[in-house]
Amino acid sequence: MANKQIEMRKVKKIFKLYTAGLSKRKISFQTGISRNTVSKYIDFFKRYKLTGYEVRSMTIEELSVLFRSEEKVKTSRLSILEQYFPYFDKELKRTGVTRYLLWEDYIAKHPDGFGRSQFFYWYSQWNKEMSPVMHFDHKAGDKLFIDFTGKKLTIVDEHTGELQDLEIFVCVLGSSQFTYVEACVSQKKEDFIRCIENALWYYGGVPKALVVDNLKAAVTKSSRYEPRVNETFADFAEYYGTTVLPTRAYKPRDKAIVENAVRIIYTRVFAPLRNLTFHDIPSINKAILELLGQHNGMSFRGRSYSRSSLFKEVEQQALDALPSKKYELKDYANGTVHKNSHIYLSKDKHYYSAPYKYIGKKVRIVFSNSLVEIYYKQERIAIHTRVKSKYKYSTIEDHIPSYHRFISEWSSEKFINWGAYIGSECKYYITKILDKKQHPEQSYKSCLGILHFAKKVGNTRLNNACKRALSYQAYNYKIIERILEKGWDAIEEPTEEVIEVPYHKNIRGRNYYK
Repeated sequence: MANKQIEMRKVKKIFKLYTAGLSKRKISFQTGISRNTVSKYIDFFKRYKLTGYEVRSMTIEELSVLFRSEEKVKTSRLSILEQYFPYFDKELKRTGVTRYLLWEDYIAKHPDGFGRSQFFYWYSQWNKEMSPVMHFDHKAGDKLFIDFTGKKLTIVDEHTGELQDLEIFVCVLGSSQFTYVEACVSQKKEDFIRCIENALWYYGGVPKALVVDNLKAAVTKSSRYEPRVNETFADFAEYYGTTVLPTRAYKPRDKAIVENAVRIIYTRVFAPLRNLTFHDIPSINKAILELLGQHNGMSFRGRSYSRSSLFKEVEQQALDALPSKKYELKDYANGTVHKNSHIYLSKDKHYYSAPYKYIGKKVRIVFSNSLVEIYYKQERIAIHTRVKSKYKYSTIEDHIPSYHRFISEWSSEKFINWGAYIGSECKYYITKILDKKQHPEQSYKSCLGILHFAKKVGNTRLNNACKRALSYQAYNYKIIERILEKGWDAIEEPTEEVIEVPYHKNIRGRNYYK
């Protein structure tokens, strides 16, 4: 390195011009720095395998620390100590391992070695040299950091040529930095949760906590002290036995590890895919996984191990076990237990029974693709297999009081047969009501009300009332009620009297009009 270190801003400019394709001679001319000095700084960046993007993202202070490490004269004691640092780096990721314990192991082998404070200092300096941009210190299996990239990838419809932008999900395990990437349609709750689940099964285990940004799919109300987690996402976390830790709003350092991973993914995933065309999500995700394998298999800068080897050696066994099957996405709704002991699920337009003692109570409905659960004050009071048939009833007999159980057996056939027992006109009238294609429950209630008139007025009057209502072409409960109240069912229809017209010569007769 040059005897006198130049300004870090000029150092960044040197590498920027070099990555732009300029020769060392032109860089020397533009910066006013000798060609030999330019060569030494470029060789330095090459030795550390720094990309142009990484150098641009480094601060002046971080660059300064990196260059100072080159100037340090190492003693034999320090050289021996530094041989242990890669081992220490792995061991510190294990639960319960501290720097003090590692120092005790070191001093037991090298009694003339560095004291505790000097040991801590040189290890910290080594960490800064090896990871000048950001150093991560997380316990194995502790946290999974989750985010979406700002930029998107695109697929092309094979038939129409229409372009569709895809969201790119990224998550990183804190200790090993083992990374998972997936393309999905949106950042909505369903896609977000499914991506996290795919990541957990990719890792083969579950971390203690999920660290998420304040996405709407994860957090319904952000707060510095007590953010409100989305109900479905909270249920997902409970199913997998983990915890949700939302980051503070506008605090990117809370998830710096995944922010850094996103920058690297732009280089190692986005860039290689930039000139390729994909027609569907599975094909682009297959290509992403191949590049992801290469990324996880690359050694860390300045270390002899990779994300993949560190994950297998240290972190994988620290993850909790996966459940036997994947999570079934749930939705939520509010409802009231009706007088017929059923709640109405508007999404399916279907009715489900609840115990009759909860009639009139407000309940919480939790439903997945296969089940419908009904809760009252956090207590589950009913569970049903989900049925997506419109305007049908799913009924458990024990939920309904004995004197109302016959209601659960309502059907068109039952009311038609009941009407036939009263009379042919009544049967026909009931059929007409059912044919109006109203909501089934409305039709059934109208039929029940009409048929109950037989108890008050008898079968004959009701049958006659239905006959008169048919002549009016009015098909409802109210018209039958009015006919019976007014006694119109007893009024006979007037018969038309046939009048004989006598013959007269001035009458033309019917033959005239033929």
